[in-house]
Amino acid sequence: MVVEVTRAQARRIAVRAQALDAERPADVLDVVQRLTFLKVDPVSAVAPSADLVLWSRLGESYDPAELTRALEVDRTVFELDMMVRPMDDLALFRPVMRAAPTYEATRNWLAANASFRGDLLIRLSAEGPLAATEIPDTSVVPWSSTGWTNDKNVQRMLEVLAARGEVAVSGRRDGARLWDVAERVHPPAAVGDELDADEAHRRRNERRLASLGILREGRGASSPGEPIDTRGIGEPAHVEGLRGTWRIDPVALDRIDEPLAPRTALLSPLDRLVFDRRRLDELFDYEYVLEMYKPKGQRRWGYWAMPILHGDRLVGKVDATADRAAGVLRVDAIHEDAPFTRDVVEAVFGELDSLAGWLGLELSGRAIGLA
Repeated sequence: MVVEVTRAQARRIAVRAQALDAERPADVLDVVQRLTFLKVDPVSAVAPSADLVLWSRLGESYDPAELTRALEVDRTVFELDMMVRPMDDLALFRPVMRAAPTYEATRNWLAANASFRGDLLIRLSAEGPLAATEIPDTSVVPWSSTGWTNDKNVQRMLEVLAARGEVAVSGRRDGARLWDVAERVHPPAAVGDELDADEAHRRRNERRLASLGILREGRGASSPGEPIDTRGIGEPAHVEGLRGTWRIDPVALDRIDEPLAPRTALLSPLDRLVFDRRRLDELFDYEYVLEMYKPKGQRRWGYWAMPILHGDRLVGKVDATADRAAGVLRVDAIHEDAPFTRDVVEAVFGELDSLAGWLGLELSGRAIGLA
């Protein structure tokens, strides 16, 4: 049976799935489990995106040291391919690791560099964790690429071996990844608990659908490097006024008529609620483009403009920058998609005040009348 849902219901499903209603998650692990991953990105115009995503869910009580502890001490989460995931999901990726690498060119390069691989594993076993710059390059055949990885042999070998589950990110030092042999980072696979590739693929797709609540049926991407195939999972649905079939997470469907506990949130531009631009337009009637790669004169909203969520609607963008040298969170513009009501204005300023307090900065900027 195909469920008929309104766009308002679809928005509530999406917001609740991303833990952006007033019922805040319990802690860092709870957030990562519900979202399935946090994207690691070096840009820190306001704060690192992973920390900004956690702040938007947990509020001022969130301390970035909690994520570091979860990664490096408690080992309740792990990092793979620049994404932080719950350690419980590692079993879903082990079949992918067993099959890596999938590209013939990479397989050939790995085979030609068998001695290099051995040298690297021996070095990590004896001295790890180490940064890539601390590992000698003993490659026989250099990695050839037209991109930034060209001739970056140590970095490329580490990433290939991480994809195979032989090494893992153990932590970070000044933002740089520290690498170690996987058995010192990942728990051992339980005997008899190994999933086959098809079952793991299905469960990954189910987890991804649950983290977003509602998606179009078919193949796509819920985030860069995070493919999803919603065919055959969840419950089929038609969304009011939109063509085609959608898929809804069954747990979200059970709460479809439950009122949303609304709140206002400032989101990272890399937040998964706003990544899928087509879904964003169809469900939220919201236009957004990350403009950090555009020339300054061509930007409409700003370098790192943060989407504003109010209840189940995206209502504007905040152009803000953390100027740590000056000790201020500078707010250059608040873009209103439609004129804000007094309640929205107060809520947005409340979130800006919370963000500044969390960063340990003072609010400043022409957009809020403070120089």
